[in-house]
Amino acid sequence: MIKLTTPLTEEMIAGLKAGDEVLISGKIYTARDAAHKKFGSQPPFDLKGQIIYYASPTPTKPGEVIGSIGPTTSSRMDAFAPDLMAAGLKGMIGKGSRSPEVIEAIKKNKAVYFTVPGGAAALYAKQVKSAKVVAYPELLSEAVYELEIVDFPATVTIDSTGSNLFEIGRQKYAK
Repeated sequence: MIKLTTPLTEEMIAGLKAGDEVLISGKIYTARDAAHKKFGSQPPFDLKGQIIYYASPTPTKPGEVIGSIGPTTSSRMDAFAPDLMAAGLKGMIGKGSRSPEVIEAIKKNKAVYFTVPGGAAALYAKQVKSAKVVAYPELLSEAVYELEIVDFPATVTIDSTGSNLFEIGRQKYAK
């Protein structure tokens, strides 16, 4: 396991390869479809070196920091991702494949795409040490949250060279 702490730097990202398993700590932000449509390429937080987790929590139970917080399908944010990376975003966490345009933007901007499997949302919530809404509270669970996470497990799926774990897997099993 590779331990990463946000904000991410190009040096940190350059050392990551598709298939690497990582534990992420530090501050990350959540944003799904509705939030992306509101902020376009200028989110209400500093993008430099940051990670956006494509997720929204379920309601928080008493005594908990946050409700279950699993990933949503990343391709729904593909129209926004290249501009966000050009503005400083260095990482994205979600599930599923990305468009060729996003992969090119990852390479151009020296960024990284992490995936986490669906179905483990309760586990991810345990890695969240604090959560606060920082924008768009009217979107309820799709508001933008700032999360402080410790040892959040993820897999490098598309590295900064464009190496893509989905393609590697397809090629391996096509033989």
